[in-house]
Amino acid sequence: MADMTPTMSPVRRLAQRLSESRGAKNSETLAAAFLLAATLLALLWANSPFGDTYDTFWHTELSISIGNHGIALDLAHWVNDGLMALFFFVVGLEVKREFAMGELTDRSRASIPIVAALAGLAVPAVLFLLLNPSGEAAGAWGVVISTDTAFVLGALAVVGPKKAARLRIFLLTLAVADDVGALAIIAFFYTDNLEIGALALAFVGLAVIALLRKLQVWRGISYFVVSIATWVAFYESGVHPTLAGVMIALILPVYPPRRREVERAADLTRAFRQSPNPEYARAARLGLDQAVSVNERLMRLYQPYTAFIIVPIFALANAGVALSGETLRAAATSPLTWGIVVGLVLGKLIGITGASAIFARIRPDALAPGLTLSHIAGGAALSGIGFTISLFIVDLALDDELLADEARVGVLAASVIAAALGWILFRIDERVHPPRKDVSHKILRPVDKKRDHIRGPVDAPLTLVEYGDFECPFCSKATGSIREVRAYFGDDVRYVFRHLPLDDYHPHARYAAQASEAAAAQGKFWEMADVLFANSDALEPDDIDRYAEELGLDMDKFEEDLRTGDYIVRVEDDELDARSSDVEGTPTFYLGTGDKNLIRHTGPYDAASLIRELEARRE
Repeated sequence: MADMTPTMSPVRRLAQRLSESRGAKNSETLAAAFLLAATLLALLWANSPFGDTYDTFWHTELSISIGNHGIALDLAHWVNDGLMALFFFVVGLEVKREFAMGELTDRSRASIPIVAALAGLAVPAVLFLLLNPSGEAAGAWGVVISTDTAFVLGALAVVGPKKAARLRIFLLTLAVADDVGALAIIAFFYTDNLEIGALALAFVGLAVIALLRKLQVWRGISYFVVSIATWVAFYESGVHPTLAGVMIALILPVYPPRRREVERAADLTRAFRQSPNPEYARAARLGLDQAVSVNERLMRLYQPYTAFIIVPIFALANAGVALSGETLRAAATSPLTWGIVVGLVLGKLIGITGASAIFARIRPDALAPGLTLSHIAGGAALSGIGFTISLFIVDLALDDELLADEARVGVLAASVIAAALGWILFRIDERVHPPRKDVSHKILRPVDKKRDHIRGPVDAPLTLVEYGDFECPFCSKATGSIREVRAYFGDDVRYVFRHLPLDDYHPHARYAAQASEAAAAQGKFWEMADVLFANSDALEPDDIDRYAEELGLDMDKFEEDLRTGDYIVRVEDDELDARSSDVEGTPTFYLGTGDKNLIRHTGPYDAASLIRELEARRE
């Protein structure tokens, strides 16, 4: 499960170019388009005059044997049990990364989507079991639990509201928590005929992988061989072998790059450039590998494969239901089909929206600014697209092929209905809550005395909020205007700074923002901010480290906070607030009285203009 060669295969190069040719949002839409195309192709194939070749092809047996031992599976099960192990491996990498470095590091921000995800697992299962309380169909309750992240984010990009940044973060966090629940359910409820000896060997394989990581073995072939052996052991144990991918992913370490390791990699690369030889080449390659966590390297390596190749192949192998009149009539009257439709469509909508509403009532500040319950309802409806893992569990839960076809019809119907329902709810929201012409002129997040960086009395009657960028020369010049404003009003004004790093124009701004937050952890935000503004043309990491030393910061803590603290999330939070309010440039000022009654300042931001506006607001 590791990169075995520094060269890139043509297939992966194409997939990665497709992934990187656009932004993350468009890449997700493209991946969903690939998945949709594969689904339609499977349906066309299964319902064509050559439809009998669909089952014939996917039931072709392929065996791999060594001596007297081997595994014989048809092509469909090689896809579902083999290729999908790589898909679940990437899911495991993403789950671990989100808990260590991503959205789930901020537990308070993740609280609503996690609670919503739990309700979105439980309510659909309950509704399904109400319609299918017994028999073989009851065992398919897991079909309605999961959300297909690729399809949901792709659908959100197409049918969602224009300002969906907060909703997208909510759905991403919900999807990660949803994946954790789905994987646990697969492990505990869809494992039959457990073979203890083989399971013990599987755990030995996991222990060997952990040992390889501890010994800092970097050769990918070592991990590949042990991973294949671990997969075989899981297969022989009766535990679904795709869980091998998840378990291996959770073992692998994830961490932000360490400064000293990055510098060491640069030194090794420089040595190779000066004296190109195999020994230096190997040292430079290993140095680069060590500088970036194996989790992030493998996610970058395998994500294009899973998004653009493996998941579409899975859809091609599993979505080909022959939609004959007999099949559709059976599905139309089948409690199994209706249980899946009701569970995915209504269960997800009721569970996610209801849990979010209750939690927001208990903790009104838990909803991020700009994220409304009506938007959550639309996202909850889209979450009824359970496609990939739903079809996967159909294969695990149902041996009767007729029941399996009814279940697949339910999954396909639920996905279409959920997408349409999401579109309808978003359009209703636009009519009920039409965007106000002045909405972008009002501050989205009120000033929070506990959260915001405030200069001046925290209860001052006048407030001046700036969205700024430490590398922006205009922001640097504006500091003089702000000093004059504060001198004029004295204790009657408070100044609040929020981050909006403009990465396209200022490549060092984001690191500088994160450094200011790391300095804030040691009580020196404003001292660091003043230095950064005064040196807006010298914000290389070495420069910022020097400023931190001159301010007397604990450098070990400063570096560690930059790597592992909540400060990356804090900067991104300010940025999301700004983007959701159509703030595109820096500096942007909001001014007024109190915490909420703040209006965007338009026009010049010299001291006289800001003073005049604040005087008008006070009157």
